[in-house]
Amino acid sequence: MRLARRDMIAAVVALAVAIVCVRLGLWQVDRLGQRRARNAGVAARLALPPLEVVRGTPPDSARQRRLIARGVYDFARELIAPGRSFDGTPGVALVTPLRLHDGSTVFVDRGWVPSPDARHVDQTRYRESDSATVEGLGTDRYDVGPMPYPVLPFILQQTGTDAAPGLPRRWPPPSLDDGPHLSYAIQWFSFALIVVLGTGALLRKTTVLGPS
Repeated sequence: MRLARRDMIAAVVALAVAIVCVRLGLWQVDRLGQRRARNAGVAARLALPPLEVVRGTPPDSARQRRLIARGVYDFARELIAPGRSFDGTPGVALVTPLRLHDGSTVFVDRGWVPSPDARHVDQTRYRESDSATVEGLGTDRYDVGPMPYPVLPFILQQTGTDAAPGLPRRWPPPSLDDGPHLSYAIQWFSFALIVVLGTGALLRKTTVLGPS
């Protein structure tokens, strides 16, 4: 028995849907490969010895690298980075200039503090010792506005275990897992298989029993 025209159209539509699902699954596989390659690069940089931050440290050398900086905080010029949530709680990051012993300055993201509107906070509550040895990761610097002294072109994001009570919560180290891409790919391939098998079963039933 020949298929009715509507059944043929339904089969074509189902095939198109399956093709789209397969392409989306392959896209997720490609993203998984990209993520794994990026993670491998980050892991390799993190395995390097900590880099001492000094005047002239290039941003390419500091990015995604463990850094250590020694100096004195300039709390008077501390910045608030708004809209930083932690475990679903709104807050901000406190980004403080650290004057290095060679006269240059690096901004240190000292960590997260809660803020109901994710914009304002009493910064004086979270100050720590002026002299500091800071360890963390190098990240890209955003606009910090004009400063009265030279500022290095990256930010040191302080990481590690939680600081003492009353201080900003330090950021966790970067996650190097595979993310959701593999599970998404499996879902898209499963959708494609379901569409193909389901459509095949319906067409088989139609050819055997005839159109209803």
